[in-house]
Amino acid sequence: QVRLVESGGGSVQPGESLKLSCTASGTFLSIYALGWYRQRPGEERDLVATITNAGTIKSSDSVKDRFTISRSSDKNTVTLQMDNLKPEDTAVYYCYADRTYSHDSHIPPADYWGQGTQVTVSS
Repeated sequence: QVRLVESGGGSVQPGESLKLSCTASGTFLSIYALGWYRQRPGEERDLVATITNAGTIKSSDSVKDRFTISRSSDKNTVTLQMDNLKPEDTAVYYCYADRTYSHDSHIPPADYWGQGTQVTVSS
């Protein structure tokens, strides 16, 4: 079982910055990719950015030039630096663990979600 603990959400004005962090804890061997999705009211949950163990990054075109994703050296913490925030970035941001592998190779990999953290950008 994996627990994802998020931190760093809040309210800012347009053009300001926020940093989100998510740490995975529990009993597992490795996590293929960690990242962030976001969900605006009345919309589906969409990809923001993910980063694999090897450092391969996948991100939405809408944030590619403003948000930076990174992963800690122990691979269990993912950070999203969000710069030049816009009102359209307002959403609940969810941490996502893609393909978490158990020490027991008979157990298939599983995906996990964090509880979500609110980011509000408004003047």
